[in-house]
Amino acid sequence: SHPLGRRSGVPHSEAPSLRPVTPVSKTDIMAAFTVGMSAAASRTLSFKSRAGSKQLRAAKPVSRAAVRAKPARADLDPDNISVLVAGGSGVAMDVVRQLKDAGTWVTVFQRKEDDRAEIEKMGAFLSKGDALDTATVKKAYDMVEEYDAVVSTIGGTPADPKADSEGNINLIEAAVAKGKEQGRMPKLVLVTSIGTGDSQGAPPPQVYEALKPVLVEKVKAEDKLKELAEANGMEFCIVRPGGLKSEPATGTGVLTEDVNICGAIHRADVASLVVKCVLKDSANGKVLSCVDKEQLFDQPAFEEFAL
Repeated sequence: SHPLGRRSGVPHSEAPSLRPVTPVSKTDIMAAFTVGMSAAASRTLSFKSRAGSKQLRAAKPVSRAAVRAKPARADLDPDNISVLVAGGSGVAMDVVRQLKDAGTWVTVFQRKEDDRAEIEKMGAFLSKGDALDTATVKKAYDMVEEYDAVVSTIGGTPADPKADSEGNINLIEAAVAKGKEQGRMPKLVLVTSIGTGDSQGAPPPQVYEALKPVLVEKVKAEDKLKELAEANGMEFCIVRPGGLKSEPATGTGVLTEDVNICGAIHRADVASLVVKCVLKDSANGKVLSCVDKEQLFDQPAFEEFAL
């Protein structure tokens, strides 16, 4: 069955579940964050190929006067939307695979095109470019007449964190411009990290200090997204994963509004939750930490955010 076919957790109308801790050590958390950062800097892609391709769909005529109007709240249909996914490896590519499995029109924005053949075999489109280069960002947005959503997992390294702020801000500002052009704003899901903003106190101090150059830049992107979303009526969601691991999905990844939560999570599980945040109206306007409930660090109990 498709991973989006079943809701996880309990509906919002029911009492929230409190999850007991399965603690992991500071060493494990540090290792997961460090490995996650190293993988984010790499550009090696892995794809589950899917045969077939689709033609670009024509834009739906929408009144430009409707841009500033608040749209009716509703879940997005994965089989009837077009999504731009920005990111070179890991979570971004898992998002692409899951969206393609659901029948979504997907454009991938990344710096290299070594895997163009595999991307196109999945039925997705590749737009080569750098998030720090506004011309190539605009090219990615111009590749399709209309986008319903944008996902960014763009990030740098502690040695070179510019992409975490400037790169993401370029993508966010271009999303607003695209929304004005197409007559309605796309939803934007920004993937940052636990330790960003008001979750600064969640990771162990040595983890925060190691990643501080990146986390400080991610705050700038989160703040710009909130500012532009408010000013332009754009729906958004911010997802902050914990330490990233590359093992297969566990199915025990969860979201929470608890800014004190910290732990590890596998990339495939992050991607599943990111896709749900793209599709689900209940995620709009939320800032959510993302962890594996079986791989938590020093957290007694927390309230799960169910989608």
